[in-house]
Amino acid sequence: MDSNKLHFKMMTFSFKLRDFFSPRRNILKEVGIKLGDHVLDYGCGPGSYILPTAELVGKSGKIYALDMNPLAAQAVQKISSKKGLTNVETITSDCKTGLPSESIDVVLLYDTFHALSDPNSVLKELYRVLKPGGILSLSDHHMNEEEIISKITSSGLFKLSKKGEKVYNFQKKLSEKKE
Repeated sequence: MDSNKLHFKMMTFSFKLRDFFSPRRNILKEVGIKLGDHVLDYGCGPGSYILPTAELVGKSGKIYALDMNPLAAQAVQKISSKKGLTNVETITSDCKTGLPSESIDVVLLYDTFHALSDPNSVLKELYRVLKPGGILSLSDHHMNEEEIISKITSSGLFKLSKKGEKVYNFQKKLSEKKE
């Protein structure tokens, strides 16, 4: 087994343990995901948020699970197939989503931001795909509150709209002409 596969399997196991004690559903309650929403799970890893997000968006919603690791896409596809989820699509990328502009209601950016090689390019891409007023929900235990808020708002693309117990929700700013 190569080291990438071993690392991914260990990460998956640790996430399952984490999710047992702290269900992802509880975190998603802070986001405000609604039936029919289109959600991008950016840096989806082994798919911890797929099932609870699928429950929230329902059959009329859509989930895009993006990760740069092809093993993550395989894990999400396995979950989707096993649970009969037909509204989940995987994307393998380290920045560009390939999604149409203003097509996403909510972006989940959980425990990923600290590891991005080009965070500003990613923020620009997320801004592009979010609908006007769309939500970027961020949580990253590798960063403190001040870092999270300053790094997201300093881009000028997002403003803090709600600080929950586990997540920070940022709203896509409208261009100066529209506000």
